[in-house]
Order: sequence, then C-alpha cells, then structure tokens
Amino acid sequence: MKSILNRDEDICSVECEFASKKRKKDHFRNAAKSQCFYRENWIYVHKESTRERHGYCTLGEAFNRLDFSSAIQDIRRFNYVVKLLQLIAKSQLTSLSGAAQKNYFNILDKIVQKVLEDQYNPRLIKDLLQDLSSTLCMLIRSVGKSVLVGNINIWICRLETILVWQQQLSNLQMTKHINNGLTLSDLPLHMLNNILHRFSDGWDIITLGQVSPTLYMLSEDRQLWKKLCQYHFAEKQFCRHLILSEKGHIDWKLMYFALQKCYPIKEQYGDTLQFCRHCSILFWKDYHLALLFKDTGHPCTANDPTGCFTSVSPQHFIDLFKF
Repeated sequence: MKSILNRDEDICSVECEFASKKRKKDHFRNAAKSQCFYRENWIYVHKESTRERHGYCTLGEAFNRLDFSSAIQDIRRFNYVVKLLQLIAKSQLTSLSGAAQKNYFNILDKIVQKVLEDQYNPRLIKDLLQDLSSTLCMLIRSVGKSVLVGNINIWICRLETILVWQQQLSNLQMTKHINNGLTLSDLPLHMLNNILHRFSDGWDIITLGQVSPTLYMLSEDRQLWKKLCQYHFAEKQFCRHLILSEKGHIDWKLMYFALQKCYPIKEQYGDTLQFCRHCSILFWKDYHLALLFKDTGHPCTANDPTGCFTSVSPQHFIDLFKF
C-alpha cells in the first residue's frame, strides 16, 4: 500500500514538475514572441536557406519584428514609416501574412490617432489612405482572382474603417494656439526666407504661405521655386517641360508641379532604417546610444561598423524582400 502511495506521489511530482516547466517554457516563448513582434530594433535579412539558417526573411516578418509602433512616436521617423506604409498599400499588401496585415492596420490606426491629436502632417496621411482605399476596392472587387488573406467581411470592415478615418481627417480643424509670445510672423524677413528655403516639398511652402500676407509674398519668390526645381530635377528635365509666364519668364512654381508629375522627387527623412552590408542586418540606429556608448544598433562584427552602414529608403526596404 505504501509503495503504491509513494508511486502516486512520484507520478504527481513528475506531472507538477512537467507542468511547471511547460508554464515557464510558454511564458518564455510568449515573451520572446512579444519582444520579436514589437520591440526588436534589428533583423537579419537572409534570402535563402543555409545549413546554419533555415528559411528566409519575408517582408511581412520584417514588418512585424522591426519596431514601427515606437518609430511613429519619433518625429524624425514618422514620415519615413508613413511612406513605407504607402508603398506597401500600393503594391505589397497581398504579400503580407495575416499577422503582418493585422499589425499593418494597428500601426495605421495609431498613425491616424496621432495625426488627429497632434495635427501633424495630415496631407501625408490622406495620400496614404487614398492609395490604400483604392487598393482595397480593387482587391475586394476581384476577390477569387487575387490572393486576399482572411475573410472578405474583414476586408470590407477595414475599408469602412478607412472611410471613417478619411472623414475624420477631412473634418480636422487646426487649433489656434493662444499665447502672448512671439509668432512665426514676428520673425525678421531674412529668417522667414531662410525657413522657406529649407523646405524640400512644394506643398509645405504653399501651406506656410497661407499663414500670413508676408509669408505668402515670400512663398511666391521665383528664386525659391527655381532652387527647389534644381534640387529635385536635372537640367535636361527642365528643357522638356519649360513653362513661361505672360512676361516671358520661366514659371518655376508651375515647373515644379509639372515636373513632379513626370519624375520622382528626392526624398528627405529625419531618420531611416539602416542596413549593415557586413552582417546583412536591417536595424534602427539609436543615435543617443551610439553617441554615449558607441552602440552600433545591432551586434556588428565588422572592424569598422559605420563604414558598412547604408541608409535604407522606403523603396529599398521593399526591394530587399523581392526574391
């Protein structure tokens, strides 16, 4: 009888130990998944299976594992992430896994809410939502002919959500800050002119020109638009699209918008993803850590890590995962 009880106690002890190990293992796995899914700042980009590494990295996996949710909170990275989401909306949405698509719309929701709260760059988000809604309409109409992960009703709900976001952004009213301090219009003319010459987007110049008569006058300066055209486009492109004013002068402002329709403009971002050519690692670089601790942003084994880094444009990010 005693041996039976001892045996039962041993079995119970083994089962409890097994259950405890399983709980710890599940907890570790879930924590690892959570860390990979939301908090990683780097990812190894491997395009083929090797003896050491099985499988390859997809666009959806990279989108899930790199920390885009935190990136949109950094004003230097905000426009970069929005542009990346726009490119995915145009051509890569169906290549994302179901989990990546869900993550995509979660990040998009955070972006919209941030814009509604901070009123930061709503025009950029409107363009993204317009491209996304056009893509979804096309995919929903051709369901059965194209790859659409998930139930069709989910996609219809997502499209309806996009329409709600578009309406909210259309109704967005810029709040006027009330204070007795200096305003932009109080700055000297040469400083205002200097600010306008630092813009690389023609629409930003037009928007700022609507603030006051003085800024409007400065925003219409021919030299301003000439320099903007020279920054974005080559001289050969000018010759093909010459637009003259009534006085016979080149209308650089109209030229800029005409050329923009025909040729891509240079993209400027405060911060971008980096790619290490030595390690084949895609990563966010934390410049504060890099300055204080000489942190490269990823476990780099190169003798001169910074010489191996290259900035990754949104289009380059997409191209990294075209196999």
